[in-house]
Amino acid sequence: MEVPEIEKTAKDTECESHCNPTPGRKSHHSESTKKNLVTRLNRIEGQIRGIKGLIEKDTYCDDVITQISATQAALNSVAKLLLEGHMKTCIVERIEEGDREAIDELLVTIQKLMKK
Repeated sequence: MEVPEIEKTAKDTECESHCNPTPGRKSHHSESTKKNLVTRLNRIEGQIRGIKGLIEKDTYCDDVITQISATQAALNSVAKLLLEGHMKTCIVERIEEGDREAIDELLVTIQKLMKK
């Protein structure tokens, strides 16, 4: 039996290009670093669900905003850890290989982080 091909939506295509913008490249995280990052992200995921619950319960706005701020700080912490590892491994490796475009990529990444 032939399986019909699922037509991609614009959102699917956007996610493919956004979620994996540099095909063929992978991170160099150790297992302990990955475990640390996943643990932090699981905690953040719980915080997001908690914020949703606060809104559903009509919690006072200031209390919700405080929780949002804490969640943003936790996400920033994850981003800083990723950026540090990226600079110490991926960027250094690419520069050592003569890939000067790595610096431009890094500057764009830092600009994205600073917008927040």
